[in-house]
Amino acid sequence: MKNAVQRFGKFLSSMVMPNIGAFIAWGFITALFIEKGWLPNAQLATLNGPMLNYLLPVLIAFQGGKLIGGDRGGVMGAIATIGVIVGAPDYPMLMGAMVMGPLAGFVIKKFDQAMDGRMPAGFEMLINNFSIGIFGMLLAIVGYYAIGPFMSAVLVVLKGGVQVLVDHSLLPLAAIFIEPAKVLFLNNAINHGIFTPIGIEQAAEAGKSIMYMLEANPGPGLGLLLAYWAFSKDKATKDSAPGAIIIHFFGGIHEIYFPYILMNPLVIVGPIAGNICAILFYSITKAGLVGPSAPGSIIAFMSMSPKSSIVITALGVLIAAAVSFLVSSPIVKMAGSKSLEDAQKKTSDMKAESKGQAAEVLSGADVKADDIKKIVFACDAGMGSSAMGATKFRNRIKPLNLGITVTNTSVDNVPADADVVVCQYILQDRAVKSAPQARLVAIGNFLQDPNLDTFYAELEGRANGTSASAPAVEPEVKEEKKAKKAVLKKEGIKTGLKSVDKETAIRAAGQLLCDLGFANEDYIQAMVDRENMVSTYMGIVVMQYPEGVDFGDEKAYLVIGIAGVGDEHLEILGNIVASLEDEELLETLKKNADVDTIMKTFG
Repeated sequence: MKNAVQRFGKFLSSMVMPNIGAFIAWGFITALFIEKGWLPNAQLATLNGPMLNYLLPVLIAFQGGKLIGGDRGGVMGAIATIGVIVGAPDYPMLMGAMVMGPLAGFVIKKFDQAMDGRMPAGFEMLINNFSIGIFGMLLAIVGYYAIGPFMSAVLVVLKGGVQVLVDHSLLPLAAIFIEPAKVLFLNNAINHGIFTPIGIEQAAEAGKSIMYMLEANPGPGLGLLLAYWAFSKDKATKDSAPGAIIIHFFGGIHEIYFPYILMNPLVIVGPIAGNICAILFYSITKAGLVGPSAPGSIIAFMSMSPKSSIVITALGVLIAAAVSFLVSSPIVKMAGSKSLEDAQKKTSDMKAESKGQAAEVLSGADVKADDIKKIVFACDAGMGSSAMGATKFRNRIKPLNLGITVTNTSVDNVPADADVVVCQYILQDRAVKSAPQARLVAIGNFLQDPNLDTFYAELEGRANGTSASAPAVEPEVKEEKKAKKAVLKKEGIKTGLKSVDKETAIRAAGQLLCDLGFANEDYIQAMVDRENMVSTYMGIVVMQYPEGVDFGDEKAYLVIGIAGVGDEHLEILGNIVASLEDEELLETLKKNADVDTIMKTFG
């Protein structure tokens, strides 16, 4: 049962998450321009209805259809959902779109499979276009007469159930299910399948909805992490808590605190108690957000708050954090020194178990460290934990100066030029399928993981010239190349030059190369144009501008001209970069170094 709910939630998330930007845009328009908004504007407020009633359902339906039937399924889903929207004009049809989009994708996928190998030559375009048009029309009619009215009835029932909870002050008890659902990775099924559709409908009527506040409030997780920071007896856990707090509270990635609960399951009563108190407070004060808070960061949470209740919204977060901290603290104190690393591994295993998969570590393609140019961090939606991991790892390898691009994406859309994919164990099979050409680094946690440390050490070895995959070079070859590169002359070094414009500096370096016999006159213009390289010699000149030369938004204090045959300039440039790793030396070279110092450094 749990596996089915989790898979259902993941599929709903796959339809909603790529369109979160549209939800946020709608939320901002609502918060700013409605009559009680921050900047009331009757004309701009008219954008609210069409976006809610048409744009959001059509986007969700397109994504749902695309997930099943590709681009053709997406178009079919959008067509069919218009029938649902028109057939149920009294309610925003997000739930209808979640049904109709995948249904349309399934229909066109089956049609395409049936026509595979049977398409008459020359009629491909005609059949492809008319099949979408005909099936789309038929499904729009079905949506108008059946799906739309049915989903309206479902919304009425759900809305009535929520109203009963509110009327009897029972809504806070939802936290008893919400917080464990998060840790069991069932939150997407609840949030996107129930809370968001009901919240959309309530916000359309009242301008806000408490449903957006039930799962997204970052307060409960904040209180838990503060308790670990203050009272954990395990030093690694205690030291990791501040970073987790920033990522959770400001980044909105709630998954970061799941291992802290799994290492001591009893501590979950803290977030439950905190969320119960916050929901009770919001219910009493009739609070609500105007749109979904995605991700669940304090920034998104507060930005979706109506102007009239900004203080109430903030107080609810503080109440949740305070109660969660007070309840969690004694439990953390009594827990002893349990290992966070073990809990992180347990988190990955639980995700694997929830999908009926084993957390077996795959390796992907065999890509050596020296061949890596692009690293992609991948997660389910490509927006939360993968973005966090990519940013952290990008900053980590930046000092290595390897020229490696580090980015993030959803695991099912890894670009074809990715050399390495970093993802959690549960997603590794999908990563291999999405990017068979890439090497796989499977991890348990994007922030701190032994496999990620091992991978970094490999890149560090590449930077230091000790990579296992680096080709061996005989000493005499190195000496030969060194002699070939020793082409910097004292005459090629000019210091203390007055600041000039960029082109003048480039032309001056080019002219000096020509004067020293390293290149011909055509090379000067080639340096400016960065094309039509015609060099026949090899050499280096160094121009020092203590006051700097404006190069776009930056200043250049050393203009180094290089003339080389073929790819020789790349190796020369590499040697120069290696020479400038000493920051103190670099500052000296930029403004104060004489000819002999520059000659010693580069020569």
